[in-house]
Amino acid sequence: MDEELITDWFDAYSDDIYRFLVYYTSTSDVEDLVQEVFIKAIDRYDSFKGDSSPKTWLFSIARNLAIDEARKQTRQDWRKLIKTYEHKIDISPEDKHLLTEKKLELHKAITKLKQDYRDVVILRGIEELSVTETANILKWSDSKVRVTFHRALKALKLQVKEVYYES
Repeated sequence: MDEELITDWFDAYSDDIYRFLVYYTSTSDVEDLVQEVFIKAIDRYDSFKGDSSPKTWLFSIARNLAIDEARKQTRQDWRKLIKTYEHKIDISPEDKHLLTEKKLELHKAITKLKQDYRDVVILRGIEELSVTETANILKWSDSKVRVTFHRALKALKLQVKEVYYES
């Protein structure tokens, strides 16, 4: 096993894995899970065949760990908000508040989607992975990713409207 390679992967992909896990788990407290992803990658490095990119393989590990973590937890705490990287431009407090509200509405809408839709929206829409990378992570065909993403976006639009009118 090449520890330097895993270190390079950590440097290259840890922020992406972090953001994915934040959306996937609905909590910003995912640092331990991010570390677990790379620990599993080290432990299972021999099983990495190179059929997919390292990033895709790491996202698969992250997704499986998140699913396992969700099974352990009996309830979700919606009071924890997603921490996202703020743009480095200066914006007014009012605009910052509106941006935060919109992010929260979007997050609530995403969490109300069925699991397959949520998976594909996070991977394709938020993490901006390719169709092929998403298909490899979810173990789907490329066409299923395209169709499910299209349907998920339609469902998400409806959810956003519902969340907006609930407020």
